[in-house]
Amino acid sequence: VQLVESGGGLVQPGGSLTLSCAASGFTFSAYVVRWYRQAPGKERELVAGFSSTGGSTNYADSVKGRFTISRDNAKNTMYLQMNSLKPEDTAVYYCYAGRGALNYWGQGTQVTVSS
Repeated sequence: VQLVESGGGLVQPGGSLTLSCAASGFTFSAYVVRWYRQAPGKERELVAGFSSTGGSTNYADSVKGRFTISRDNAKNTMYLQMNSLKPEDTAVYYCYAGRGALNYWGQGTQVTVSS
């Protein structure tokens, strides 16, 4: 079982990044998927979530209207499109897949928003 993130990096305020998370070793389409982030000195927080059927999404208030979560079950991949990035979005971003008692995490990818 593996979740491998990519797409992080350094971006200027107002810029955009797209994070990807490639899954393997489990039936990705049957799992709820989410993106979390953790800034230095802060607790990990939920950024965005997607149901297994793709029928519903939810977002943290701080990213609503700027971030979009999506999934491609045919490619076993989830995405986080991040627009209008702010310095306070700086964090390590983690992808997550869960189903009942089964929970999988990616290794994290650093996103730094700075001029």
